[in-house]
Amino acid sequence: MPSEPPRELSDIDALKALAHPLRQQMLTHLERHGPATSADLATEFGADRGATSYHLRRLARFGFIEEDHARSAGRRRYWRSVPQDVRLPRRPTTPEAETVTREIFRQWRDRADRTLTAFLADLMADPDAFGEFGTAAMNSLGGTTLTAAELAEFAEEYIALLSRWHREPDQASPGSRHITVLFNAFPTPDEREPT
Repeated sequence: MPSEPPRELSDIDALKALAHPLRQQMLTHLERHGPATSADLATEFGADRGATSYHLRRLARFGFIEEDHARSAGRRRYWRSVPQDVRLPRRPTTPEAETVTREIFRQWRDRADRTLTAFLADLMADPDAFGEFGTAAMNSLGGTTLTAAELAEFAEEYIALLSRWHREPDQASPGSRHITVLFNAFPTPDEREPT
């Protein structure tokens, strides 16, 4: 990811563009696998090619993806994700923005849960399923005690670290594969037993 400032999404139309489930799938595919055409994505997701083209144009309109002019030729347009630090509003200003923001959070949480569950299931079924990547992978649950300001600083340092290691699929070193990174840092809910 570039070292540009975070992109705080506050525009309801941009939020709606990001909230569509197929658009989320297509964006994730472009981030993980690199540039693709609407036909490639239609085949990948069993979707109508015209609908896929429409969804790609919506993502492009709001700056989540862009045309890859180096690969495109004639009517065959390739699209690529735009690396950026996208942040959802913490305090949406309208009920509609709150609903759409919750939907995006739900989709992101569900994708993270599915991905981690699948990885752990595969690893438990076959400890060698991922080869050297399985050995190098890390799953950790920890905690610390911080002020709100320290938590904010911690989160920004994490984003900077992830940005430093970001590679576009077509710029990755030989032998690379997509790595899912899950990060949550939040105040621990009260863990007392209910009375």
